Amino acid sequence: MPKSGRLFNRQLGLTGIILVGLILFFFIFFLIWPTGYVFYRALVKDGSLSLLFFSVLFRDPLILESVINSLLIAGLVTIFSVGLGTITAELLERWDFTGRRVFKILFLAPIVLPPFVGAVGIRQVLARYGPVNLLLMKLGFLDMRQPIDWLGSSGFFGIVILQTITLTPVVFLNVSAAMKRVDSVLYDAAFSFGSSRWRVFWTITLPLIMPGIFAGGSIAFIWSFTDLGTPLVFGFSSVVAVRIFDALMEINIEPAGYALVVIVLLLSMTFFLIARRFAGTIGYEMAGAGPVSAAKNIGRMRSLLLWVVFTPFFMFSLSPHISVIVNSLAGHWFFSVLPNEFTIEHYMALFSNELTTVSIRNSLFYAFCSAWVDLFLGVVIAWLVIRCRAIGSQILDILAMFPLALPGIVLAFGYVAAFNFNVSILNPRQNPVLLLIMSYAIRRLPYMIRSATAGFQQSSLLLEEASAMVGVGPIKSFFHITLPLMMPHLVAGYIMVFAFALLEVSDSLILAMRQPFFPITKAIWLLVGRIDSSATGEACALGVVGMFLLALCFVVLHELTKPEKARY
Repeated sequence: MPKSGRLFNRQLGLTGIILVGLILFFFIFFLIWPTGYVFYRALVKDGSLSLLFFSVLFRDPLILESVINSLLIAGLVTIFSVGLGTITAELLERWDFTGRRVFKILFLAPIVLPPFVGAVGIRQVLARYGPVNLLLMKLGFLDMRQPIDWLGSSGFFGIVILQTITLTPVVFLNVSAAMKRVDSVLYDAAFSFGSSRWRVFWTITLPLIMPGIFAGGSIAFIWSFTDLGTPLVFGFSSVVAVRIFDALMEINIEPAGYALVVIVLLLSMTFFLIARRFAGTIGYEMAGAGPVSAAKNIGRMRSLLLWVVFTPFFMFSLSPHISVIVNSLAGHWFFSVLPNEFTIEHYMALFSNELTTVSIRNSLFYAFCSAWVDLFLGVVIAWLVIRCRAIGSQILDILAMFPLALPGIVLAFGYVAAFNFNVSILNPRQNPVLLLIMSYAIRRLPYMIRSATAGFQQSSLLLEEASAMVGVGPIKSFFHITLPLMMPHLVAGYIMVFAFALLEVSDSLILAMRQPFFPITKAIWLLVGRIDSSATGEACALGVVGMFLLALCFVVLHELTKPEKARY
């Protein structure tokens, strides 16, 4: 290697060691310390290791019931979302039909509304004497004295329905990405021997897309298992997440709550590692990933039949969105299919109610700051791993990926337990702003790192080495050469992190303990808990505002990630 190349690597190494130390301190303080403190409180009693708190949990029938319910809900949601997501990915990737683009947009639309917000509206629409049952009664399909209990007496089925609606698009995106990598030669060979499309799916497509299925399924399972907002809205307390939320009230006098958090973390990590293991071993490896065969046009009649079959599904999956919007505009809605009157007073109240105006401002501020934290950390960690290869950079990469298996409720519980300092900005009971920003940032950091890594991999190292040969330092080369080239990836990653942080639920409900610091989701939960109908309307109006902001982020993200936009 030329002398300038050796100097370039040596400069990277010296700078890299300093950066590794600083970022490692960040992870120790905001990630390892709170989770480690939870383990310590759960496993140590009177200065010695003890499993007493775990034995207390397993003897508690309410805790056992909550664990079983959480596993059952997560299992059902995973099965339904994986089935629907895989079938729809096969349809959209292999078939060409009229309205295909609109079909995809309608299918992905539920992703812009967290189940927590959708639960607010759907709770009224699917109530025993809600609009759906009243419509069936008017049409003569249902007896007035025997309404259908769509949500279940406890809200169990409502939770399953809403989580499935939200998580099916997440599974679809993972499976669809896996399908795009399948070599078209395999399909051509199978069809040349007379295999049907159904047989090709079972013998070729399904084994090859198993990594995508396991990736999407693991996300759905962990998300559903640790979801806090949806059970709270439905008033279903017999799940693990709500038990942990309730344990915060006795965090200093009842250490069994720490044991429950440890169990949740271990289960989440186990499922995550199993999914990664299976995703890396199950299936057949491909020598190359050629272009996928062109989608087969199924004709107008089959396209019409497909739309007839899926239109009820779209109406059902979009019902939370519609119900939230209608509730936000309803002036009076009682025992009728549609509201008796419409009004925009709930939206006007958003700007006059201190709770809602502060929550919107807080959410935008928290999401903005957390996205900038992720942008900085993501670029630096990706640079250390891809370009610098400094000592300890691989450890940082592992720590940065750990939040993928770390539920938000676990991290938030750890913050409440571990950051009980006299310094106000490090005590969520006094000022949770810093901890909210850091919890949002840590949870979404893997997304930004992957975006930054893709940017580094698509910008040639030769350009940086050439600048080093003419005496330009690595930092200056990065800002003048590499950073402009990877900017599309960074902007896309920033918007994605911002969007997901905007309506974060678990961290917000736990860490925001005082009204001046409430984000949107905490304000919605507080409004839903009030008895008067106007508060519910304001909660739905606030949910519509959040849904609009989230949809706007995804539209911008879609425009930035179009193939013609990726110029570098």
